[in-house]
Amino acid sequence: MELDRRQFLRAMGVAGLVGAAGTAAQGSSAAAPALDGVYRTFVPELFAPVDPAPEHSEALVVGSGFGAAITAARLARAGVQVTVLERGSQWPTDPRRQIFANDVAPDGRAFWRRGGLAPLTGLPMVPTDQFGGVFDVTEHGTIDVWCGAVVGGGSMVFTGVMIEPERRFFEAIFGGTVSYDEMNSVYYPRVRSELRLSSMPDDIYESTPFTHSRVWDRQVRRAGYTPERIDGIWDWDVVRAELSGRSRPSAVIGESNLGNSNGAKFDLNRNYLAAARATGRCTVHPRHEVTAIERDSGGRYVLTVDVLDPSAQVMSTRTLTCDDLFLGAGSMGTSRLLVHARDTGRLPDLNEHVGQGWGTNGDAALVRGMSPDGIGIVQASPSASRISDDSGAPVTLENWYVPGSPVDLTLIGSLGMVMDSTRGSFVWDEATRSVRLDWPESGNRAVEDALRPVHDRIAQSSGIGVGYPLLRVPDVNTSFTAHPLGGAVIGRATDDHGRVVGYDRLHVVDGALVPGSTGRVNPSLTISALAERNIERIISDR
Repeated sequence: MELDRRQFLRAMGVAGLVGAAGTAAQGSSAAAPALDGVYRTFVPELFAPVDPAPEHSEALVVGSGFGAAITAARLARAGVQVTVLERGSQWPTDPRRQIFANDVAPDGRAFWRRGGLAPLTGLPMVPTDQFGGVFDVTEHGTIDVWCGAVVGGGSMVFTGVMIEPERRFFEAIFGGTVSYDEMNSVYYPRVRSELRLSSMPDDIYESTPFTHSRVWDRQVRRAGYTPERIDGIWDWDVVRAELSGRSRPSAVIGESNLGNSNGAKFDLNRNYLAAARATGRCTVHPRHEVTAIERDSGGRYVLTVDVLDPSAQVMSTRTLTCDDLFLGAGSMGTSRLLVHARDTGRLPDLNEHVGQGWGTNGDAALVRGMSPDGIGIVQASPSASRISDDSGAPVTLENWYVPGSPVDLTLIGSLGMVMDSTRGSFVWDEATRSVRLDWPESGNRAVEDALRPVHDRIAQSSGIGVGYPLLRVPDVNTSFTAHPLGGAVIGRATDDHGRVVGYDRLHVVDGALVPGSTGRVNPSLTISALAERNIERIISDR
């Protein structure tokens, strides 16, 4: 019996990006009763009371991802009292406990407010409950968007790759608004140092769970490409501890996008957020979701904030104020807040560029199947290498992974990124009284067209097929993005350091600043370096 394509892609699991045509946990009709008692046993820390945010703050940062955490740390070090609001929970780490959901068989801990059918890789779909999990998946026509909902933001739920774009692509994206020389000489190196970025060591690369990485490299070499090692945010000593049995396996069994319970990644809780808290001038408040912003007659910013329980249900609503407001809720969250504020008249002087310039970074998932090279059931999640191709539209492919399966499907996965100009916009929908993302129905068809010849060349050189025809898995899939960018583009909706046009003391500090692409590389390093650059100027000018 042939499975429906979308069913299988969900069954393959969110974790690998490989062959994912939508995401796990669709709908709510099949949702099981909340497993509150089970989660209390697994992660009792989630159910401890959270400190309420102060009524008024000198500086308030919305979100706790890369841009937000860096902003909070630099402000606190400069002597500013800072409040950080994060809609998600503060999740602990432990070398032995499985705190997060497993990527292969997720439960409610995986997904943010999204119950229904969850993937059990290689097995039938099963119902799961709705909870305040770490991974937010939203549908927007032909595109699904993946974001973090957790203290630490995207650093908790990505696969750790952090790469600097080439000058030619950076300058094509940012024009004269941001200096590549300045970023390359000062801010990219600063972030690399703070986050302890490094490429995969040889002893880990040669280990059994990374067989798929070595197979990937062999296959691209046969096609005439030279793979290059890529930097990541991984703590290789923890990965070694997994390999030796001193820590519960996590990275080596393909866990990543739902979190690594043992601290295998140098996520923001271990650097920037820790540094901010250590000053004594920064407090982080989980389960505080900002739903609206405006400004009062005295010049203070006023925020409507829902206080949530661990299942992400609203317990109460508060009104908080601040002198300086820094929006770091990610491209999706920041853009929604600003468009809502402008089009409901709360911040009417926001300009016409707010909500514009949104893109997917040219993301795509690619699958080669039925490999004769011998891959093994377990594929580790850290990415080892990538290749680039400029024969057509500039593209890059990164070694990716497929989460574990009861049988070896001999699938090899890649994450592709293309310099693509497709853009969407956020608009206010008066009928629903909400902000929606308008995305072209054709989606990233140009991304598919650019990646397919490269992917076919690699497959043909190894005598293997693309996709997985038996289960209708596509060769190139662009129906998702893990890299939403834009909506408050620097130099348009803001000045050239993220200060929002029309309002003083209002700033954007996250991926909403980036005009839809970071030049065929993962965006987290550029978002982080921009945040370092911008907050340095803001502090200096003040």
